[in-house]
Amino acid sequence: MRKLVFCSCLAVLLISGSHLHATIFGKIQGIVHDPQHRPLAGASVALKAITSDWSQTAQTDDNGEFSFTTVPLGDYRITVTQPKFETAEQTVTVVSGSSPILHFQLGIASINLAIVVPGHPEVANVDSVTPTTLIDRRDIAQTAGADRTNSMAMITDYTPGAYVTHDMLHIRGGHQVNWLIDGVPIPNTNIGTNLGPQIDPKDIDYLEIQRGSYDAQYGDRTYGIFNILPRNGFERNNEAELLTSFGNWRQTNDQVNFGGHTKRFAY
Repeated sequence: MRKLVFCSCLAVLLISGSHLHATIFGKIQGIVHDPQHRPLAGASVALKAITSDWSQTAQTDDNGEFSFTTVPLGDYRITVTQPKFETAEQTVTVVSGSSPILHFQLGIASINLAIVVPGHPEVANVDSVTPTTLIDRRDIAQTAGADRTNSMAMITDYTPGAYVTHDMLHIRGGHQVNWLIDGVPIPNTNIGTNLGPQIDPKDIDYLEIQRGSYDAQYGDRTYGIFNILPRNGFERNNEAELLTSFGNWRQTNDQVNFGGHTKRFAY
């Protein structure tokens, strides 16, 4: 009888644990058409990460449609080319579980006209009502002092709606915060513990912050979610880095990094 109860409890724990596993991928869909809104088949679509060398290619089908599945969250540039038509580009931000749909209208290439618009508009995530902020390693490098610390608390403690009291990080009034790496929850026996100081901001590629309207899998007592994506290797091209630092409170940060990649594999 005890064995049966133990097996039942173990099954419940395994099932509940699997429900807490989040996704770090999204999907990009789109359609390509001419000025008369007729679909263009066989157009080449190139998807390129803005912060690394990761890329994918596809072609439109007979309906002018294309899709990229399992796209890691981040910022991307999409370029569409077709003979006898002008090249078109768009930028898009992918967050976990999102599926943005893009439209490309290719003009006839008989007239060469170039229009340069500086900057990129902020694209809202219309697939979710969850307020989501995406921070990449370039944002951290451009923020004074953020990459000189050994702690993500330099960033997480200043999230909109966050404050720290009694060494606990509170967001929107509550201290129950979920921490994930690549969508997998970090074991945290003390639900009020701030795990930001345990993570070095120089080791991440993206940080996804969710601040409300969470998916049901996180329960009704979650006030914040920090999903951390470590560096994937595609941002380095046969590069090496030696980093040393010295400070007070007996803190040092000495690292030797080597990185490179092929078209499909990164280290």
